[in-house]
Amino acid sequence: MLGEMELINEIRQEVIGTFQLEDTLDDDEIKQTIYEVMNQSDKVRIMDLHKRKRVASAVFNSLRKMDILQDLLEDSQITEIMVNGPNHIFYEKGGQLYKWDHTFSSTEKLEDVIQQIVGRNNKMVNESVPIVDTRLADASRVNIVLPPIAVDGAVISIRRFPKEALTMKKLIEMNSIGGEAAMFLANLVRARYNIFISGGTGSGKTTFLNALSMFIPKDERIVTIEDSAELQIQGIENLVRLEIRRANFEGVQEITMTDLIKTALRMRPDRIIVGEVRGREALDMLQAMQSGHDGSLSTGHADSPKDMVHRLETMVLMAMELPLQAVRAQISSGIDIMVHLGRLRDKSRKVLEICELIEGDRGQIIYSPLYQFVEENEQEGKIIGKWVKKNSLQNKTKCKLAGVVPEVL
Repeated sequence: MLGEMELINEIRQEVIGTFQLEDTLDDDEIKQTIYEVMNQSDKVRIMDLHKRKRVASAVFNSLRKMDILQDLLEDSQITEIMVNGPNHIFYEKGGQLYKWDHTFSSTEKLEDVIQQIVGRNNKMVNESVPIVDTRLADASRVNIVLPPIAVDGAVISIRRFPKEALTMKKLIEMNSIGGEAAMFLANLVRARYNIFISGGTGSGKTTFLNALSMFIPKDERIVTIEDSAELQIQGIENLVRLEIRRANFEGVQEITMTDLIKTALRMRPDRIIVGEVRGREALDMLQAMQSGHDGSLSTGHADSPKDMVHRLETMVLMAMELPLQAVRAQISSGIDIMVHLGRLRDKSRKVLEICELIEGDRGQIIYSPLYQFVEENEQEGKIIGKWVKKNSLQNKTKCKLAGVVPEVL
């Protein structure tokens, strides 16, 4: 008897063979056709009901959805899907990495799925444009790389986000941050401190930014600027979401993060949220933070707060040749608070440090740690620790103006 994958491909081809060129069938009609073809197959008649449903679902997914990836996409606990060519698929669930025991039927089928993904957003990917960033209907972020850039076959990386943004209360329950530290940050957001979130890949920067944004007063006007729109800002009616546009061979002009930041300044925002800074737009972000848009938020990749500041120095120098002392003055006057996140060896995501940036003598930046996560022991593979208060906030001017007490008394 044919293996299940071969049977799925056989039924799929028979279903396709029943279509006419002019057919525009909806999902229900496609499913009905699948069952009609299956009922005529001797190989299907000997199957139990559960296996029939699995085969029918696989055929439908291959025709109308994301083929073998569909089951992964429908699992809300999966946070990352990685396709390394047609035969190697991995996914992350509960912080652990697993290999998927299914493969694409062919390289061509993988290419069909890729074109389906990019086509939904009117984007293009081919040998001339082998790299593209896009997203799925549920806002999952997608990066695609094609051969010859990807040596062993097309690569798809899908970063998924919860359907409902995690609240700070939920993050406390997950032990990602302590209650006192969370309340401290909530008060700083209300008092319009500029907060920068740093961390490595997959440390939860976007999730944490979403949680912090929930403390923004609901009557403010917010403009978000992103490389690929993925922020989930909740409860803000006066919200403008901007996304960059890449140039292509059809003459479409590139719209950069710098362009969007400059445009945002003309939109009368109360706060500007920059999803992630990677380059010369860091200068524009810092200038926006200093130009009456207090309370702005942003994120960046780094291994520590000091490393993040060094990276920001490099980014600013990419945009403009300035004395290093002047660059550091821009950073310390633009960013009030740095929140650093990390993934520990037990795969948990935590706030590792909250520190205040203070301008010192000769443009030096002083790092004043406010809260730090301190490991105490390890139980059954889980790291046990607590958030320890190190110092009090020195710059309390914004708190006084907002009538907010930063520390929990």
